[in-house]
Amino acid sequence: MPDGTSSRDRAVAPAHRRPSARVLIAVFLACWLVPLAAYAIQATWLLPPLILLGTASLLRSGRSLLDRLVLALALLAGLTCAAGLVFTVWPWGLHPVPVTGLTLTALALAAVLSQRAPRLPRPRWSDLVSVAAAALAAGYLATPYLRADGFGQRLNLAMIGEDNARHPALFDEIGRLGGYLFVDPDASREHIFSGLIHYPQGWHVVTALLDGFQSPGELPSGPALMNHYLFWSLATFAMLVLTLIWAAHHIAGPLHPLRRLVLTVAVTALVLGTELPRLLVAGYPSETFGLSLAAFVVALVARPLHRLREQLLLIGALLIGIGFSYYLFLLPTGAMVLCWLFADRRRLRARPGTVAIIGGPTAVLAPLIAVIGVLFAGQSEALAAPGGAPLGEIYNTVVGLGALVLAAILANANRGESTWRRYLGVLSVAVLFSATMAGVNLIKGSPPAYYFGKSAHLLILVLIVGTAALARLLPVPAPRADAEPRRRPITAALPTVAIAVLVTIAVVIGTGLFSWTGGYFHRSASNATWTKAWVHRDRTAITRSAAVTAAAARAYPAIAGTVTLVVDGNGEQSYRESVFLSAIQGTTAQTEPGIYFSVFEEPVRTAEVLRRTPRPLRLIVAGPAAQQAVDGVLAADPSLREGLTVVPLKPAKAR
Repeated sequence: MPDGTSSRDRAVAPAHRRPSARVLIAVFLACWLVPLAAYAIQATWLLPPLILLGTASLLRSGRSLLDRLVLALALLAGLTCAAGLVFTVWPWGLHPVPVTGLTLTALALAAVLSQRAPRLPRPRWSDLVSVAAAALAAGYLATPYLRADGFGQRLNLAMIGEDNARHPALFDEIGRLGGYLFVDPDASREHIFSGLIHYPQGWHVVTALLDGFQSPGELPSGPALMNHYLFWSLATFAMLVLTLIWAAHHIAGPLHPLRRLVLTVAVTALVLGTELPRLLVAGYPSETFGLSLAAFVVALVARPLHRLREQLLLIGALLIGIGFSYYLFLLPTGAMVLCWLFADRRRLRARPGTVAIIGGPTAVLAPLIAVIGVLFAGQSEALAAPGGAPLGEIYNTVVGLGALVLAAILANANRGESTWRRYLGVLSVAVLFSATMAGVNLIKGSPPAYYFGKSAHLLILVLIVGTAALARLLPVPAPRADAEPRRRPITAALPTVAIAVLVTIAVVIGTGLFSWTGGYFHRSASNATWTKAWVHRDRTAITRSAAVTAAAARAYPAIAGTVTLVVDGNGEQSYRESVFLSAIQGTTAQTEPGIYFSVFEEPVRTAEVLRRTPRPLRLIVAGPAAQQAVDGVLAADPSLREGLTVVPLKPAKAR
């Protein structure tokens, strides 16, 4: 079957007797008593794994335990984004007890209506290998943060990407307010920078919700806020790696263990070797989350699940999750789903009620955030935003991977399978989407830039999943005949094992994971990949901006009702330091007038800060040049002294 569901699961299940009323009452009471008990003994961190296992136990698609858990993760990720709307308007916000009680009640109701008893497959060694590969990849990328000595060094690493200031602010305020900010934009403007109110917030709701399970009622602030944010960013990247490994295995279908092992290593190496680690380094957790959900869509469109209801439910949840977290990918993934709907139209005609029940809410919720962002925040103008990776890096990655994948698909072993014909349709959509984004930039008079790079990330993801076609071409040991001597199969297997080892070594070297080679995907400016440059970064080389920001956060905590900004000798430094300090202190709404304007020359910027910012204002002066600029502005316009407090700062020396 398309998803490789085991014969036991496909067999007609015996009729289950409906549970008695007493049993039902006991189950539904347990749905609320369990989270209450966990809250009472401070063990709410156990509730998310319980929900994941409960969801997986009611699914029937997939062969292995990992299949069930990964599909349950995809389902919960998408549905949580939608449920965030409920959490925003009900009185309990993101508190773990009512959230868990509602979720367990829904699972119990689903079990009763579907007449399914909780059941999970036995774990396999291949499950452990896949999880270990994702964990090792994320752990490897986490080493700079783990080696960092104190908050100053961690902040210095985070300040590589400016978005590492904005996402913590969203993560923080969503956790405090208990849901989506766009539901009540007027109230949200009092708490956060107005430019973030209509930004897609699915990832932030999911991670703020999960973070609340760790220590209910204790919201992180200051350096702890940044630490929590960085943890969830790393966890999200681990999810991306695991999703890509699973998607490649799913599309490949049943594989010999040797092929499966090589494919796992190859996918992990390609994730680390290509530009994808830039998502973690530069601070793009929403895109990482959106790409993870898009990888599920790619896998389920190319190789649909045998159980149509589960396929439809997963596709609907994934599209909603993509729309709520990174709706740029909603157009290509939506097109992929339409291709699947057309290809499987005969199956769908047999379930018109299911299609309507799932398709209706999906059609309304999936584009909701995009519509709000375009109509109320003018976000369509951002498509021409500058920046992004050099085109040469993207071109090399796409052409190199694309040639290998297409050659493998056209091989006799794969050519006749419907899975690979469907995959070619998915790949065509991804290519067309990237070409369209490049065309938008060219029409607006600029070369392909920032959002073209985002579309290229999706294309790279599709190609990485497509390496499953290469794994299917690897030779495997022939099955042993009963009449053959027992030692002969070992000898016969040596050539195939040797080939697998050589292929694995070639992949590891080609992707640049060895320190003495930059690999095929190395960055244009150096002989190093994003991963290598990041992992081997000198954590002790703290920039001035990081030193100033860390010292300001330590020396001058936020004061309620007072705006705190940093002035440094350089306007861009002042901007960057103030952005990160306001995120750490949770004051992005108050500091907005004094940060977000496009003047960076000094002392002009300092003068604008003093004129634009409401009082009372505390100005942290980070050096003699900054003090001289402030003194000059105040001497020219003494009226700006009203409500102003100027304080000095002596940051640790930048290295």
